[in-house]
Amino acid sequence: MAHNEAKLGTYESEQAVYLKHGKYSAIVLPGIGGNLISFRDESRGFRFIREPEGDAWAGFVERPWVHGVPVLFPPNRYDAGTFEYDGRTYRFPVNEPSTGNHLHGFVYSSKWEVVEYGSTEEESFATVRLVFDEKEPGYAYFPHRVTLTQTLTLTDAGLSHRFEATNDSAEAIPFMLGFHTTVNAPFAPGSRPEDLECGFSFGERWELNERMLPTGRRLPLNEEERRLREGKGDPYFASMDNHYTASAVDGINAMTLYDRRTGVRFVYEAGDAYKHWMVYNGEASGSFFCPEPQTGMVNAPNVDLPAEETGLIRLEPGESWSAVSRMYSE
Repeated sequence: MAHNEAKLGTYESEQAVYLKHGKYSAIVLPGIGGNLISFRDESRGFRFIREPEGDAWAGFVERPWVHGVPVLFPPNRYDAGTFEYDGRTYRFPVNEPSTGNHLHGFVYSSKWEVVEYGSTEEESFATVRLVFDEKEPGYAYFPHRVTLTQTLTLTDAGLSHRFEATNDSAEAIPFMLGFHTTVNAPFAPGSRPEDLECGFSFGERWELNERMLPTGRRLPLNEEERRLREGKGDPYFASMDNHYTASAVDGINAMTLYDRRTGVRFVYEAGDAYKHWMVYNGEASGSFFCPEPQTGMVNAPNVDLPAEETGLIRLEPGESWSAVSRMYSE
């Protein structure tokens, strides 16, 4: 493969955009949610993102939540799928029978279009876009035209993920966005879970009820969570499906994963726009976990707290919202 490159190809049976710049590579699947399914350090054989390879492919196509970086619009759970906003009542399908909630929104399986891709000496990039309108099944439940755009850019500094949303409808909409980012942990061949030290820039935990919905109460971090806050934690200390406020560490809202054996740290900078985290570790799988940045908290429209706390964003007609996340190793 060329030193710097951006090209169309296939991954399994799907169209894929392949990016390469210096030591880094990335793969995007436009046809399955515009999912960034691979981010690697090719020079050292590190795979930072859990890829839907081989036997995992069929499960990924059916439920593309725990591979790559699925886009959640809106993210996570909504009480019985129902909420009100500006006098309108929204009724999303209940797709998680165990909790009686709607889960993960409408675009993680959608077919995004490739807008452009290219490569220069400085960067390799790809832009994919989804016009969320009447052609999307989810439009029946969220009847607003919204244009979603992702630009993935590789440079010597790593991978930049810019997301933009434009409200092309005639009324203000409740805007809620997150990513079910799925990290390979350990990311280095030959490393074990015991080699890992994990960090998370979270502040407090949101108490969740038996249906996995926030009660509105904040809980102090326990000892293991404080170790994560300090950058020295174990991402598999217990089975986690936990919800937290974001609280920057050294000015940065990020997840860090340090491999003591290799001396390499993987950094996922969510950025200031994502004010909450979900952390899911596959029942302490020992092979992957999901640091999920979200603009707002779970079930935000139904939580009896001010928007500054829930993170619920009001996007006016014609208004755009954008934010940038980054991944790199050091």
